[in-house]
Amino acid sequence: MAPSLLQRNYNKFFLFSILILAASLFSPSFLSRSITRLAQLKLHFYPSSTSSASVPAIQTLRTNSTRAFSNMAYEKELEIALLAVQRATLLTKSVYSSHSKGTLSKSDSSPVTIGDFGAQALIIASIKHAFPGDEVVGEEDADDLRKNEQERQLVWDLVQAAKLDDSTAEDKIGGPIKSVDAMLEALDSGRSNGGDKGRIWALDPIDGTKGFLRGGQYAVCLALMVDGVPTVGVIGCPNLPVDDKAPLDVSIGADADDKEGKGVLFSAVKGEGATSRPLSRGAIQQGSTITMKPLEDTTQATFCESVEAGHSSHGDNAAIASKLGITKPSVRMDSQAKYCSIARGAGDLYLRLPVSKSYEEKIWDHAAGVVLVQEAGGEVTDAWGKPLNFGIGRTLKENKGVVAAPKDVFPKVIEVVKEVLNAKA
Repeated sequence: MAPSLLQRNYNKFFLFSILILAASLFSPSFLSRSITRLAQLKLHFYPSSTSSASVPAIQTLRTNSTRAFSNMAYEKELEIALLAVQRATLLTKSVYSSHSKGTLSKSDSSPVTIGDFGAQALIIASIKHAFPGDEVVGEEDADDLRKNEQERQLVWDLVQAAKLDDSTAEDKIGGPIKSVDAMLEALDSGRSNGGDKGRIWALDPIDGTKGFLRGGQYAVCLALMVDGVPTVGVIGCPNLPVDDKAPLDVSIGADADDKEGKGVLFSAVKGEGATSRPLSRGAIQQGSTITMKPLEDTTQATFCESVEAGHSSHGDNAAIASKLGITKPSVRMDSQAKYCSIARGAGDLYLRLPVSKSYEEKIWDHAAGVVLVQEAGGEVTDAWGKPLNFGIGRTLKENKGVVAAPKDVFPKVIEVVKEVLNAKA
């Protein structure tokens, strides 16, 4: 008797699974990347069945996983990104505290420069350990450190000291960087030009330079883009309150600290939702699902904007708020902490309107925040309602400005934004 269609499909699927398992013996990272492809093949071969019994190969792959994020697309990528960002925040917090106490001389080596170099080296080393074939778009390279022995030694000392307390977690991201040369090599591995093909990570080791220096908000941001689409996003905000329900007021952008009750690790995977969890010095902490706050009445909205007028037009933002009937003062803070704040419902709108026709937003300033807000129930476009195009290089050169809001009110918000901008034309 001829085998049924279901049996033939099972045979094909089983063969694919065996081939992937065999390939993973030579390239362990290949297994993680192939889980999602297998899931897609399952839907092709078994379009009407979701039973785990019908796909024993997938069930076996998932059952054998010892990772903390099983049964999720891009589970390994998410775990590595969370650990990499968490370890990097140990370094940035060290620099932040030292700068606040005046123990690092800004005239010698700017604390933000030291932090940028150190955090980028740690994160890229983590990515290259787990996914050696992936590209990285980073802000820094090692050229200046190679010329400056004193600064190079400062960064190396910080990198050596930044180690997770949990040895298993530390091992997953490759352990300590082995040498100064390895640190410089990691820094130089962030030179990708970006694009719309393959897997490319966008990294901002310290987003919110001015906030970092003045004692305000800053963030360590990392996103995986797949074929030009932000797919995994992780943002570490050492100075934001852990409590997702903590009120967002105008004081949050200044006089910040990372004391008890502060420090949040936000994450999202496309199609899997958004999460927040406390930052720690060791293993990844338990996460909580976050969603944007329902906003039926835009007059009650809290909107976030950049502190620096050079990053966003405060005048246009105020005009938009007025037309929407918003009477609350804007909440100004640096970095992608704004994306995080609206994603968890502490704020409602994020407006970043263009101040210059020639300015091009950098992809690392938005990639992680965009996937976080989208997965929390929001929508993000440029100021004219166009989708942000992350697949054309290191900048968003096809877009001007950024607007983020809950989906239900987004059409109203974007129409008002365009009305204000058109009035200036």
